[in-house]
Amino acid sequence: MTWQQVVARTVSGLGYELVDLERSAGGLLRVTIDWPWVPGQDERAITVDDCERVTRQLQVVLEVEGVDYRRLEVGSPGIDRPLRQPHDYERFEGEVVEVTLRAPIGAAGAGVAAPARRRFRGVLRRGAVEGAWQLELLPEEPPVRSGARRAPAARARAAAAQDGATVPVLGFTLEEVREARLAPLVDFSGRRPAGRAPRA
Repeated sequence: MTWQQVVARTVSGLGYELVDLERSAGGLLRVTIDWPWVPGQDERAITVDDCERVTRQLQVVLEVEGVDYRRLEVGSPGIDRPLRQPHDYERFEGEVVEVTLRAPIGAAGAGVAAPARRRFRGVLRRGAVEGAWQLELLPEEPPVRSGARRAPAARARAAAAQDGATVPVLGFTLEEVREARLAPLVDFSGRRPAGRAPRA
Protein backbone atom coordinates (compact mmCIF):
# COMPACT_ATOMS: atom_id res chain seq x y z
CA MET A 1 0.00 0.00 0.00
CA THR A 2 1.36 3.43 -0.97
CA TRP A 3 1.52 6.33 1.46
CA GLN A 4 -1.20 8.07 -0.55
CA GLN A 5 -3.47 5.07 -0.03
CA VAL A 6 -2.61 5.05 3.67
CA VAL A 7 -3.68 8.69 4.01
CA ALA A 8 -6.84 8.19 1.94
CA ARG A 9 -7.88 5.13 3.95
CA THR A 10 -7.28 6.90 7.26
CA VAL A 11 -9.21 10.02 6.28
CA SER A 12 -12.19 8.08 4.93
CA GLY A 13 -12.12 5.77 7.95
CA LEU A 14 -12.71 8.81 10.16
CA GLY A 15 -15.73 9.79 8.06
CA TYR A 16 -14.16 12.58 6.01
CA GLU A 17 -13.43 13.04 2.31
CA LEU A 18 -9.86 13.48 1.07
CA VAL A 19 -9.98 16.54 -1.20
CA ASP A 20 -6.30 17.04 -1.92
CA LEU A 21 -2.91 15.62 -0.96
CA GLU A 22 0.50 17.22 -1.51
CA ARG A 23 4.03 16.20 -0.58
CA SER A 24 6.78 18.77 -0.96
CA ALA A 25 10.49 18.17 -1.48
CA GLY A 26 11.11 19.55 2.01
CA GLY A 27 9.10 16.77 3.62
CA LEU A 28 5.81 18.62 4.14
CA LEU A 29 2.63 16.55 3.87
CA ARG A 30 -0.40 18.76 3.25
CA VAL A 31 -3.76 17.03 3.56
CA THR A 32 -7.04 18.75 2.67
CA ILE A 33 -10.26 17.28 4.01
CA ASP A 34 -13.98 17.96 3.78
CA TRP A 35 -17.22 16.33 4.84
CA PRO A 36 -18.60 13.97 2.18
CA TRP A 37 -21.30 15.61 0.06
CA VAL A 38 -24.81 14.24 0.38
CA PRO A 39 -27.26 15.73 -2.18
CA GLY A 40 -30.19 17.45 -0.50
CA GLN A 41 -28.50 17.82 2.87
CA ASP A 42 -27.02 20.98 4.35
CA GLU A 43 -23.27 21.16 4.06
CA ARG A 44 -21.13 20.94 7.17
CA ALA A 45 -18.07 23.09 7.71
CA ILE A 46 -14.73 21.55 8.63
CA THR A 47 -13.62 22.86 12.02
CA VAL A 48 -10.29 23.10 13.79
CA ASP A 49 -11.34 20.12 15.93
CA ASP A 50 -11.87 18.05 12.76
CA CYS A 51 -8.40 18.93 11.51
CA GLU A 52 -6.83 18.08 14.86
CA ARG A 53 -8.64 14.74 14.96
CA VAL A 54 -7.35 13.76 11.53
CA THR A 55 -3.85 15.04 12.36
CA ARG A 56 -3.58 12.89 15.50
CA GLN A 57 -4.75 9.77 13.69
CA LEU A 58 -2.48 10.33 10.70
CA GLN A 59 0.56 10.85 12.93
CA VAL A 60 0.00 7.43 14.48
CA VAL A 61 -0.74 5.64 11.21
CA LEU A 62 2.14 7.22 9.27
CA GLU A 63 4.59 6.26 12.00
CA VAL A 64 3.32 2.66 12.01
CA GLU A 65 3.56 2.48 8.22
CA GLY A 66 7.05 3.99 8.23
CA VAL A 67 6.15 6.97 6.05
CA ASP A 68 8.99 9.51 6.07
CA TYR A 69 7.91 13.15 6.47
CA ARG A 70 9.00 16.22 8.41
CA ARG A 71 5.75 18.11 8.96
CA LEU A 72 2.05 17.34 8.61
CA GLU A 73 -0.61 19.94 7.83
CA VAL A 74 -4.32 19.11 7.76
CA GLY A 75 -6.77 21.77 6.62
CA SER A 76 -10.10 22.46 4.98
CA PRO A 77 -10.63 23.49 1.35
CA GLY A 78 -10.20 27.18 0.62
CA ILE A 79 -12.16 29.44 -1.69
CA ASP A 80 -10.23 27.90 -4.61
CA ARG A 81 -11.20 24.30 -3.78
CA PRO A 82 -10.10 21.81 -6.45
CA LEU A 83 -12.68 19.76 -8.35
CA ARG A 84 -11.26 16.28 -8.88
CA GLN A 85 -14.11 13.77 -8.79
CA PRO A 86 -17.31 13.64 -10.88
CA HIS A 87 -19.39 14.28 -7.75
CA ASP A 88 -17.44 17.52 -7.19
CA TYR A 89 -18.92 18.87 -10.42
CA GLU A 90 -22.40 17.84 -9.35
CA ARG A 91 -21.87 19.41 -5.93
CA PHE A 92 -20.74 22.76 -7.29
CA GLU A 93 -23.04 23.09 -10.28
CA GLY A 94 -24.03 26.75 -10.55
CA GLU A 95 -20.81 27.98 -8.95
CA VAL A 96 -18.11 29.99 -10.70
CA VAL A 97 -15.16 27.73 -11.55
CA GLU A 98 -11.86 27.90 -13.42
CA VAL A 99 -11.16 25.07 -15.85
CA THR A 100 -7.84 24.33 -17.56
CA LEU A 101 -8.07 21.94 -20.50
CA ARG A 102 -5.44 19.34 -21.34
CA ALA A 103 -5.24 20.64 -24.93
CA PRO A 104 -6.02 24.01 -26.56
CA ILE A 105 -9.64 24.52 -27.52
CA GLY A 106 -8.69 24.61 -31.21
CA ALA A 107 -11.28 25.04 -33.95
CA ALA A 108 -14.10 24.50 -31.44
CA GLY A 109 -13.34 27.93 -30.04
CA ALA A 110 -14.32 29.79 -33.20
CA GLY A 111 -16.35 32.80 -32.13
CA VAL A 112 -15.93 31.95 -28.43
CA ALA A 113 -12.21 32.07 -27.65
CA ALA A 114 -8.77 31.99 -29.23
CA PRO A 115 -7.86 28.52 -30.61
CA ALA A 116 -4.73 28.34 -28.41
CA ARG A 117 -6.62 29.08 -25.20
CA ARG A 118 -6.75 26.41 -22.46
CA ARG A 119 -7.97 28.21 -19.34
CA PHE A 120 -11.55 29.39 -18.85
CA ARG A 121 -13.67 30.89 -16.09
CA GLY A 122 -17.43 30.60 -15.93
CA VAL A 123 -20.56 29.31 -14.24
CA LEU A 124 -20.64 25.50 -14.19
CA ARG A 125 -23.69 23.87 -15.80
CA ARG A 126 -24.65 20.35 -16.81
CA GLY A 127 -24.39 19.53 -20.50
CA ALA A 128 -27.16 18.16 -22.69
CA VAL A 129 -25.90 14.55 -22.47
CA GLU A 130 -24.61 12.37 -19.63
CA GLY A 131 -21.02 13.20 -18.67
CA ALA A 132 -20.99 16.53 -20.51
CA TRP A 133 -20.54 19.87 -18.76
CA GLN A 134 -20.68 23.52 -19.79
CA LEU A 135 -19.22 26.83 -18.68
CA GLU A 136 -21.16 30.05 -19.12
CA LEU A 137 -17.99 32.02 -19.77
CA LEU A 138 -17.12 35.12 -17.78
CA PRO A 139 -14.68 37.86 -18.81
CA GLU A 140 -11.10 37.59 -17.60
CA GLU A 141 -10.46 39.40 -14.33
CA PRO A 142 -7.31 40.47 -12.47
CA PRO A 143 -5.99 38.17 -9.73
CA VAL A 144 -7.89 38.23 -6.43
CA ARG A 145 -6.19 39.51 -3.30
CA SER A 146 -5.53 37.07 -0.49
CA GLY A 147 -8.49 36.66 1.84
CA ALA A 148 -11.13 37.65 -0.72
CA ARG A 149 -14.44 35.82 -0.71
CA ARG A 150 -16.09 34.18 -3.69
CA ALA A 151 -18.88 36.20 -5.25
CA PRO A 152 -22.31 34.69 -5.90
CA ALA A 153 -22.50 33.11 -9.35
CA ALA A 154 -25.62 35.08 -10.22
CA ARG A 155 -23.84 38.40 -9.66
CA ALA A 156 -20.82 37.34 -11.70
CA ARG A 157 -23.05 36.11 -14.51
CA ALA A 158 -25.04 39.34 -14.52
CA ALA A 159 -21.84 41.35 -14.82
CA ALA A 160 -20.81 39.26 -17.81
CA ALA A 161 -24.12 39.64 -19.63
CA GLN A 162 -24.30 43.42 -19.82
CA ASP A 163 -26.80 45.09 -22.14
CA GLY A 164 -28.57 41.80 -22.81
CA ALA A 165 -25.56 40.27 -24.58
CA THR A 166 -25.56 36.50 -25.06
CA VAL A 167 -23.20 34.69 -22.69
CA PRO A 168 -20.78 32.42 -24.63
CA VAL A 169 -20.80 28.79 -23.55
CA LEU A 170 -17.95 26.25 -23.56
CA GLY A 171 -18.82 22.55 -23.61
CA PHE A 172 -16.39 19.94 -22.27
CA THR A 173 -16.08 16.48 -20.72
CA LEU A 174 -14.11 15.59 -17.60
CA GLU A 175 -11.60 13.66 -19.72
CA GLU A 176 -10.63 16.95 -21.36
CA VAL A 177 -9.92 18.68 -18.03
CA ARG A 178 -6.39 18.98 -16.68
CA GLU A 179 -7.39 21.03 -13.64
CA ALA A 180 -10.57 22.60 -12.28
CA ARG A 181 -11.24 24.57 -9.11
CA LEU A 182 -13.69 27.02 -7.61
CA ALA A 183 -12.91 30.56 -8.72
CA PRO A 184 -12.14 33.07 -5.94
CA LEU A 185 -14.11 36.12 -7.06
CA VAL A 186 -14.13 39.33 -5.05
CA ASP A 187 -17.34 39.98 -3.09
CA PHE A 188 -17.07 43.56 -1.85
CA SER A 189 -20.30 43.27 0.14
CA GLY A 190 -18.57 40.86 2.52
CA ARG A 191 -21.52 38.49 2.40
CA ARG A 192 -21.04 34.75 2.00
CA PRO A 193 -22.55 33.18 -1.15
CA ALA A 194 -25.91 31.65 -0.37
CA GLY A 195 -25.93 27.93 0.31
CA ARG A 196 -22.21 27.61 1.09
CA ALA A 197 -20.97 26.98 4.60
CA PRO A 198 -18.01 28.97 5.92
CA ARG A 199 -14.67 27.19 5.85
CA ALA A 200 -12.36 26.63 8.78
